[in-house]
Amino acid sequence: MKYTQLGRTGLKVSRLVLGTMNFGPQTGEADSHALMDAALDAGINFFDTANVYGWGADKGRTEEIIGSWFAKGGRRREKVVLATKVYANMAPEGESWPNYDRLSAVNIRRAVDASLQRLGTDHIDLYQFHHVDRNTPFEEIWQAIEVLVQQGKILYAGSSNFPGYKIAQANEIAARTGRLGLVSEQCLYNLAERRAELETIPAAQEYGLGVIPWSPLHGGLLGGAIRKAATGGRSASGRSADALANTSVRAQVQAYEDLLDKHGLEPGEVALAWLLTRPGVTGPIVGPRTAEQLDSALRAVELELSEELLAGLDEIFPGPGPAPEAFAW
Repeated sequence: MKYTQLGRTGLKVSRLVLGTMNFGPQTGEADSHALMDAALDAGINFFDTANVYGWGADKGRTEEIIGSWFAKGGRRREKVVLATKVYANMAPEGESWPNYDRLSAVNIRRAVDASLQRLGTDHIDLYQFHHVDRNTPFEEIWQAIEVLVQQGKILYAGSSNFPGYKIAQANEIAARTGRLGLVSEQCLYNLAERRAELETIPAAQEYGLGVIPWSPLHGGLLGGAIRKAATGGRSASGRSADALANTSVRAQVQAYEDLLDKHGLEPGEVALAWLLTRPGVTGPIVGPRTAEQLDSALRAVELELSEELLAGLDEIFPGPGPAPEAFAW
């Protein structure tokens, strides 16, 4: 496994991030434990989750599954860089209480204690703001985070789904108060969705944040969706299935699969390998449901993409261009 630094921190993390969103809703506890063991054995040391994963009446369940895995011993917790998130409403299902969501100081305090209990650990390595909270000033957020750092409950703070200007705003306010600020940004970024290249990734690079792309296969769209549908395999669903109904998008995906057939490569592995070539990217989040999917992701880390292939991918999925030039017309 290849490793890198997480932004401007001293943390050394694997270039693949194990996403746990499926643990609970789609993958049972025993299978989730087996996948985490296999990931750790392969050298993946960066695990990502969120307090809301499990969803609905089971929100928090994913953190509980990770916690029961830590409890099995073998220095599992010590070997893992653990990331979770705060923002979602964690009031009991069917209820709606004030201050049980977003990034107020009171909710951050409540949410971190609940996450620590579910995870069965005394600290979180990377505590991420799952979304922008436009109602809470960053001065309040950073004050709450500073308390948690002093208490030893968290080590670093990161963002998720932040636009570039919010990354700048958060870190400028942190700097004025002598705080470290954000050290990472988790954003939607893949071959088919490259808008993050306009502002989010440049802002992250300017402020020394690691970039952690989520949905690297764009919900299955880049994982051989057309080929799988034709052969009766698992195809894209939800947003990606809707995208394939668009003639121009389907033509792009077909051209992508045809190009990789020509090179004898697997679409999902190339999509991950492409992200690993992108400036500023720490590592994409992979959310395997099976051991076979994990093995495929691991192969992507070792895959070297030729300049010819990279150029071909840019032709099929052109990015927005560099900022600020791309804003001109």
